[in-house]
Amino acid sequence: MQIIRSVDELIGYVAMQKEHHHSIGFVPTMGALHAGHISLVERAVADNDSVIVSVFVNPTQFNNPTDLATYPRDEESDIRLLAKAGVNAVFIPTVEEIYPAGQQRDHEFELGSVSEVMEGKFRPGHFQGVAQAVSRLFELVRPDRAYFGEKDFQQIAVINEMVKSEGIDVEIIPCPIKREEDGLALSSRNQLLTEDQRRRAPEIYAALKYSVEYSKEHSVRATHDTVVERIDAIPEMKVEYFEIVDARTLLPVEEWEESPEIVGCITVYNGKVRLIDNIRYR
Repeated sequence: MQIIRSVDELIGYVAMQKEHHHSIGFVPTMGALHAGHISLVERAVADNDSVIVSVFVNPTQFNNPTDLATYPRDEESDIRLLAKAGVNAVFIPTVEEIYPAGQQRDHEFELGSVSEVMEGKFRPGHFQGVAQAVSRLFELVRPDRAYFGEKDFQQIAVINEMVKSEGIDVEIIPCPIKREEDGLALSSRNQLLTEDQRRRAPEIYAALKYSVEYSKEHSVRATHDTVVERIDAIPEMKVEYFEIVDARTLLPVEEWEESPEIVGCITVYNGKVRLIDNIRYR
């Protein structure tokens, strides 16, 4: 596996892959890799001739400087996992390599209404920062396919909008959520949980899973309320938002009959650690 740290070296590597007519699969990450990331990598390896993974903690998508400072990092472990998974090249740039002219955006991305709800509402500017980094990485890697985990359900919708509005020729491949045996969605942030918080964290998925059965006999509003009440009753845990939405538009639904595809998206503070998850209802 080739370890690439400069943009110039990456451009040369990609040019060589293109010259040999190799299809390129790309998995953008912020590092602190776990089995969820590796499942994306394995899918990319199966689908493509060459797989590139980026490890870049993007400062422009963090609203909270403390969140950026405490985001887990473990480059040595990341490299070991990626090599074992069959990755061809890993790109580990500095902020200056990605943003040589500084972190200020040169334009606002057209991300549509999917960027304005849920995470967009609670983390203003977050998705503009995501689009800034991902579009720059797409420009450098020139992938045929890019792989994203469905834990970040809204992010996939936003990236699809960004690809469309920017005219980027790449296929976005969503991949299923990977979970621990107790149901907790795999996340780099799980490393920040104390022992007690980790023990409580699976209650998020337990509440969501319970609500799927509950929803068959109850309204959208009642389903929403039962999830929030159940999680908020747990010490140290507080729902920031829980939205039951049309899976395509991400707009809230009031009746189950409103859409053939409905998803519940949730963000919970477990102590000071912010965890997200989602579940399909229809």
